[in-house]
Formats: sequence, structure tokens, C-alpha cells
Amino acid sequence: MNTGDTAPLDIRVEGPDGPVSLRDTLGSWTVLYFYPADDTPTCTKEACSFRDSAELKNLGAQIIGVSADDMTSHKKFADKYSLPFPLWSDTDHKLMEAMDVWQEKTLFGRKYMGIKRTTFLLDPQGRIAHIWENVRAKGHAEAVAAKLRELDSNQQPIG
Repeated sequence: MNTGDTAPLDIRVEGPDGPVSLRDTLGSWTVLYFYPADDTPTCTKEACSFRDSAELKNLGAQIIGVSADDMTSHKKFADKYSLPFPLWSDTDHKLMEAMDVWQEKTLFGRKYMGIKRTTFLLDPQGRIAHIWENVRAKGHAEAVAAKLRELDSNQQPIG
């Protein structure tokens, strides 16, 4: 996937209230972030930084986290850290593969398939406005908010 491409709008995954797709996000800016696993140190920092970003909230962006964990794991993770945004479960990796974040990784010389920590900023029409690859949690939510302000200068704070 590249900037300017339309995201795969019709791939269905599990959300907190049943099947969902990116088509459900049309009409507003969406921060779609892919992360390796619930309740691990870096993934928790990343999720909490999005949770705590008053600026993203004020800009009206919807935030969605996606991993291969099941909905039971997502619910525990979201409840434990009071995450106010949905976590989607892509256990069969279809959305991850379409977004090119399910990739071969290497750890201690062992190769395996896993999630490449990546964030996509989707415009209200479902096009990819910006991509952050190999995300570092520290300062990431602020960088996403800054890019959203830059790309949507007409965006008005909500509330």
C-alpha cells in the first residue's frame, strides 16, 4: 500500500460489536494502527499514547487498533487500560496482508511471520494520506496529530 491508494474497504474483521470493515470508517479521518500483541510493553505504550492524545480527539480522528489477537484478548486489554477506541481482531491476517503489514520477521536468527508495527492515516474517503512504518511509540501520537493538522487545515476542533 502506498500514499494515495484506497485502503481495502471491504475486508471484514471482528470488532467489539461484530464484523466490521474499513468501509465503516468512511466520512471521517481514521488513524489505523497495526500492532503485534495486546498487553506487551511497546504495544501498551502505543495504545495509551493514542488514548491520551487530546489533540487527536479534538481533531475528530477515529482511532482503530488492529492485531491478530482475538476479541477476548482485546477486551481484556481495552478494559485494563481504559482504551476509548475499538480494537479489531484480524486472526486470519486478511486485512494485514492487504495492507502489507503481515511480513516475515527475524528474531535471534529465527524467521517467522508477524505484524510490522505500522500506522496509516486514512482520509474521509478511505484513501491513505500518510504511512508510518517501524513505529516507535514515544512521540508517535503527537506526530500523527501534527500530520492530520497539516493535511486537513480546515479541520475544526470538536466540542
